[in-house]
Amino acid sequence: MTRTALQRTTTTGWMPLAVLATAQFLVVLSASIVNVALPRIRAGLELSDTGQAWTVNAYVLVFGALLLPGGRAGDVYGLRRVFLVGIGLFALSSLGAALAPTAGVLIAFRAVQGVGAALLAPTALALVLTLYPDGRRRGAALGVWGAVSGAGGAAGVLLSGVLTDLYGWRAVFVVMAPLALAAMAATWLLVGADRPRGGSLDALGAVTVTAGLVALTYGLSGPWPLAVVGLALLGLFAVLQRRSADPLLPARMSVVAAPNVLMALLGAVWLGLFYFLPLYQQRSLGYSPLEAGLTQLPLALMITLSSWVTGKVSGRAVLPVGLLVLAAGLAWLSRTPADGSFPVDLLGPTLLIGAGLGVAFVRLTAMSSTGVPAADNGLAGGLVNATRQIGGAIGLSFLTLLPSPGAAFLACAALTLLISALSTRKA
Repeated sequence: MTRTALQRTTTTGWMPLAVLATAQFLVVLSASIVNVALPRIRAGLELSDTGQAWTVNAYVLVFGALLLPGGRAGDVYGLRRVFLVGIGLFALSSLGAALAPTAGVLIAFRAVQGVGAALLAPTALALVLTLYPDGRRRGAALGVWGAVSGAGGAAGVLLSGVLTDLYGWRAVFVVMAPLALAAMAATWLLVGADRPRGGSLDALGAVTVTAGLVALTYGLSGPWPLAVVGLALLGLFAVLQRRSADPLLPARMSVVAAPNVLMALLGAVWLGLFYFLPLYQQRSLGYSPLEAGLTQLPLALMITLSSWVTGKVSGRAVLPVGLLVLAAGLAWLSRTPADGSFPVDLLGPTLLIGAGLGVAFVRLTAMSSTGVPAADNGLAGGLVNATRQIGGAIGLSFLTLLPSPGAAFLACAALTLLISALSTRKA
């Protein structure tokens, strides 16, 4: 079946979108669902401070580093085919993480989860762009996509709190396996196979960009010479792309360079928020995992509502104004006292944060695919996901150097103001 035929035969309803959005939700969920459970995981597997950070970063880093090859693989070998391989790997590694007997095994399975996510996330977005090509339907589809991408972080904290409190930390990994398998089966039934673009995958480019991103991010949080090696490898990648007959990142993708830079900066804000907020609630406010999770519900609902509304409105001012709202919420959150309460000190800022995140995710995702040829949809999906994840990993490396969660929230607010100022030229 050709890609055009796929569009004609599967856009009669919204069920394919629901299935693909569920897969994207699992990808985002996996990045944040461990955060509330970290204290329990640390006690159960005797994690060190470094091990605790790598329980999060092993997934985020591998995911982000492999997204470009994953997205291009979908274009070359077929979007649905690569998606099904990715979500199957994601399901198996989730089960492996749940059964991990040691910290090392857990971190290894988290890395494999990242590989699966790097295959399924860009191809899922590319399938959405292919299935819903016209302006009105695409706007609605991207509104849903932004909702699950943004709300997945908050929902991960909520679900993690409930599961950890009731069943223990292993449940946060168990729950993802059957959901991923269900999404895999539904995609097989509801989404028609597309015709691969053909060509070849730039293996040398894939190796250099992946190694460069891993070394850079790891070096920023540990041995700094690795960061220098990472920068050198990324420089080599840029040179190789100019000489390659079929580059992994062709020059024509420069049309979406600006929104991807903004998404990288937003990724630092997003990951920083969902890393520090549950830790602050448990360590400073004394919340149980269940309490920390339940307090994320208003945030998740606001992200969902904001994303849905944003998918239906237009205007250049929408993105910069939404980012200003996000910055205001983060600045307010940074002033929350050690003896604060949820109704007085947390509810207001989290509602503002949710409103701003919903706007930002939908707008930047839409901008990152504008002007991209249909044959590059997989690469566009990989690029926007990669910039968000790598931006998040690099940002978290710097944010963890700050003396307190309040300082981290304030730094995120300042970064959001920068994104808003830059977006006024591109919104």
